[in-house]
Amino acid sequence: MNHGPGHRPAAPRLITDNDTLRSSWHDLKAGDLVIGRLRLAPTEEYLLLDLVERGVRLFPTALAQQLSRSKTCQAQLLAAFMPPDTVAIHDLHGLLAAMNRFGAAGVTRVVTKHDRKNAGLGVHLWPSIEEVFNLCSCGSLALPLVVQPFFPGASDIRVIVLGEYREAYQRHNPNNFRHNLHCGGTSQPCALTPAQQNLCEQVMARGKFPYAHIDLMVTETGATYLTEINLRGGIRGARLTAGQYREMVTAIHEQARRTKVTTTLNPR
Repeated sequence: MNHGPGHRPAAPRLITDNDTLRSSWHDLKAGDLVIGRLRLAPTEEYLLLDLVERGVRLFPTALAQQLSRSKTCQAQLLAAFMPPDTVAIHDLHGLLAAMNRFGAAGVTRVVTKHDRKNAGLGVHLWPSIEEVFNLCSCGSLALPLVVQPFFPGASDIRVIVLGEYREAYQRHNPNNFRHNLHCGGTSQPCALTPAQQNLCEQVMARGKFPYAHIDLMVTETGATYLTEINLRGGIRGARLTAGQYREMVTAIHEQARRTKVTTTLNPR
């Protein structure tokens, strides 16, 4: 349709809540902007793909949202930053391959992580990957999951990145290999090394995270690896209060709204 030389395209639509997003789903156009995490059921991740394919812009990005929802997704896409031999297992064939891989590497004890559980509640320690296979093959342990070697004596660091704000604290539990505060751990502030800061920046860039909660593992040999990243997470142990946290996230979202809307309305 020819609108004539004076026609100007409609301004992009801005959506900041999930109810409006759902009610206007089929009316969204390329260039529209959705700010905030999408509220999705465990099998609805395809909706992220639908929005991206239609040119709808998301903040946080679709990739960051998907990575936050799935530990197996992290293990596959962020493997370069994780402990060696960390693998995502989706079926018994993949688990058999991991058994051979771990056997060749001399790995005995392993840790598994359920794909969707948080706060240390889906983390399990096994004497061997054979035990994992036995339970999975009998239907007693659900797939998908993440498997990685167990690193005895490793320490845990939680890093919070919100815009220019940075905070790191070490979590420790002398009675449990799960260092999460939810599982009985304690915390104390710590300073990141330049290498650890760089690791966090690389992980956020790869996953396109505008802000993040990052968990690092430091082995007894001093090597640092990513164990998990999320757009949100617990802040117990942080200097940051819940109110301050919400204000910072809101400010980041507002800055994104101003920047992205202005860029669209005034293209160079």
